[in-house]
Amino acid sequence: TGRLKLGTESNGGFKNITVSNCVFEHSRGIAIETADGGLIEDLLFDNITMRDVTDTPFFIRLNARMRGPKGVPVGVCRRITISNLNVYDVGGRPKSPELGAGMVMGIPGHYIEDLTLSNIRIYFRGGASKEAIDKEVPQNIDMYPDPYRWHSMPAYGIYFRYVKGLRVNNVVFRYMNSDERPAFVLDDVHDASFYHIDAEKGKDAPQFILKNVSNISIHDVNGVNDTKVEKVNNKEL
Repeated sequence: TGRLKLGTESNGGFKNITVSNCVFEHSRGIAIETADGGLIEDLLFDNITMRDVTDTPFFIRLNARMRGPKGVPVGVCRRITISNLNVYDVGGRPKSPELGAGMVMGIPGHYIEDLTLSNIRIYFRGGASKEAIDKEVPQNIDMYPDPYRWHSMPAYGIYFRYVKGLRVNNVVFRYMNSDERPAFVLDDVHDASFYHIDAEKGKDAPQFILKNVSNISIHDVNGVNDTKVEKVNNKEL
């Protein structure tokens, strides 16, 4: 799933881990996965460079395959920071222009918590049409977590689903081929802030699609007026 991977065998969990000063070349990105009830908390990834990434720069997944001992509860994924990340040329395989976005996904009733993404610059391959926005993003709750199980993402930048406590700041996104999807899609995300974002934008594409969200703060984002969203079921910005 990733060049640098925590999981999926995660019964015992992963805690208090720092990874820094790494270079990835022609590989997958960072994968953080708890599928079998493990606890993931207090992780820092800092000063990472990636070139020619074959699927996604980071894949953060909390799900419920539950292959461990009977009766173990669904895991926890919280307090993760990714900072000073530089990525050039990231995207799906040639037949999958709709992949390439960062993917951060919990499952219903189980949220990824307290995630910070800071000082990030990513050049995506892009190339997807607006039809990708409306494609269903399956839950895949009990399946092996791998980005290619989703086939398509509605965002070219980052897709967030089931997240609480999200901080995104000082981010630059560019794409190498025109892409009609938004930079960010948030689905069932609560208590999130976006600050100082410079994301390339298609002529008719929104920067954000918000679904079932609350307490979302957006400031200094190109193409979007500063705004505070208290609660909304479906909105484009």
